[in-house]
Order: sequence, then structure tokens, then C-alpha cells
Amino acid sequence: MAADLSRAAGVTIRAPARLHLGFLDLGGALGRRFGSLGIALDRPVTEVTVRRAGQDADAGPDSTRAARARDGVRAALGLTESFAVEVDAALPAHNGLGSGTQLAVAVGVAVARLTGHALSAREVAGLLGRGRRSAIGMEAFEAGGVILDGGKAMSEDRAALPPPLLARLKLPEDWRILLVFDRAREGLSGSQEMAAMAQLPPFPAEQAAHICHLMLLKALPALAEGDAAAFGAVIGEWQRVLGDHYAAAQGGGRFLSRHVAEAIAFLEEEGVSGVGQSSWGPTGFAIVGNEAQAARLLQALHRRFASYTNLSFDSVRGNNQGAEITAL
Repeated sequence: MAADLSRAAGVTIRAPARLHLGFLDLGGALGRRFGSLGIALDRPVTEVTVRRAGQDADAGPDSTRAARARDGVRAALGLTESFAVEVDAALPAHNGLGSGTQLAVAVGVAVARLTGHALSAREVAGLLGRGRRSAIGMEAFEAGGVILDGGKAMSEDRAALPPPLLARLKLPEDWRILLVFDRAREGLSGSQEMAAMAQLPPFPAEQAAHICHLMLLKALPALAEGDAAAFGAVIGEWQRVLGDHYAAAQGGGRFLSRHVAEAIAFLEEEGVSGVGQSSWGPTGFAIVGNEAQAARLLQALHRRFASYTNLSFDSVRGNNQGAEITAL
């Protein structure tokens, strides 16, 4: 049950970034389209503070988007109170980390809780029009972990509903995710993303069936048993299939950034199979089964790509709790 924050002066929310590992079925042959797997990360994060105020104010990185979320939830709930919104930390926009959803849901949840509305992340996302194709962002906020959703219903009576949550498993504590960032590139978003999705070639039903088979009977059991190699093998194969499918929309390759592609290829040469690109990128990732191996690979990346000033790297844990909400 959500804590009652209706008497608090304000609230600070720290929300996790997430990786979106891909869609299971872009064709929707069975009446549901997409279906996503994602991982909540312990960093980078969105951190926002919302306070009661005599008049609206907003400050900090991405504060314009934060103010839109405040205004959207306030209008949807019929509220009249004013709030000051300060973005203390923002995820890099259009990098495949879920910046828009995490910021919008964090601000929306804060406004709702401060006014006595115990809304879930899923409910707030619905008010703000988030989660049109994937529920990964809202579920990462809600409770973290490795998240599988069931895709969007294509029937008219259910098309407005966000994808249902099918499974949530914890990322093992000793696993690490290596992240590869390219600060010189941004992934597709908004109208460009919608246009790219509309122009993709048909996704073969037999390919979707194979991916779903691998997900249900190999990837998720491997995750439950802590087998990083088996889990990573499925993710790597899936990413290659999706990368080829999206290639025409991202310059002809499996990765939006050719420099990220080089770094990921280096990690594959080092024996890591669970690699890919989150959403439209440019952020790349590699799933590693233990901290010592991740630390060694991180050092190797820094050495090998020292001259690539646009690239940066990190080794992070999973977030298995979701957003932290602190009353002021």
C-alpha cells in the first residue's frame, strides 16, 4: 500500500533507468503486438523533488518536460494546487534508457501522492499517455527487476490499455550490466520513431514464434537459475534478429552508433554473448555474470577506446526495488 503523503511538504523520487531489450512480435499474428523484455538499472537515475508552492515553478535539467507532466496529472485529476518541480538528475534523453517515462511518472506520482491520490505508476502513466507499446518503464518504476510484458492488445475494446505484466524476476545480485554510451548520438523518438516503426518490413510469424520459445523455455529459466551465459545467449541471438530488422531505420546496421557497435564487438570477442542495443539506442549493453569479470572488461574498454572521446562506459547492478519515494 502506498504511503500517505497528503500531509508532506513535498516528495523526492529517485527512479531507475531501464534497458529495453526488444519486442517479441512486431507483427501481432495472435492479436497482441510487441511484447517486451526490460531490465531496471541501479544507475543512471532520474531524481526529482516536487514541493507544494504558492505558484508553479520548475528548475533543473529537462524541467520543461517535468512541468508538462505536473500539468498533465493536475488536469487529469482536476486539481488546483500549485507545485514547484526541481529536477535534480535527469537521464540522457533519447538514449534508450527510458528518460521520458521515468521523469513523467516520477513527477506524476509525486503530484498524485501529495494530493491524496494513491495512484500506481501504471495508473499515472495512463493519465500521461505513456506506455503505448511497452510497460517496461512503468514497471521498472513500480518494482524494478527483469520485466516481461504481454504486448498491446489489437482489439478495439482493449487497444487503449497498456501491456499487462507477465513476469518480474530479480536480476541476480552478482550480475553486472556493462553500458556503452555515445554522447554524440541520439536515438529516434516522437514522430521520427513512429514513422520508422510504420516503415519496417513485415516481421515473420515463425521468427516471432522462435523468439517466444527461446524466451519462455530458455531465457527466463536461465535467469531464475542464475545462469548468465544461457540467458545472455538468448538475448544476443534476439538482438541480432532485431538489429537486422531495424537496420534500414538506423543507417544500415544493427546499432545506431558505429562506435558503440565497435565496443560491443570487442566485448563479444572477449566472450560475452548477451550484448545489444537498448531500444533505438545509441546505448549498448553487455550482460556479465560476475563483478570481477565486469571490472576487468570495463578496464579493457577504457584502454581499447581511450581515443573515442564520444564514448563512455559503466558497470552497473540491476535495480530490484523500483523507485525510492521520500517524504519531505
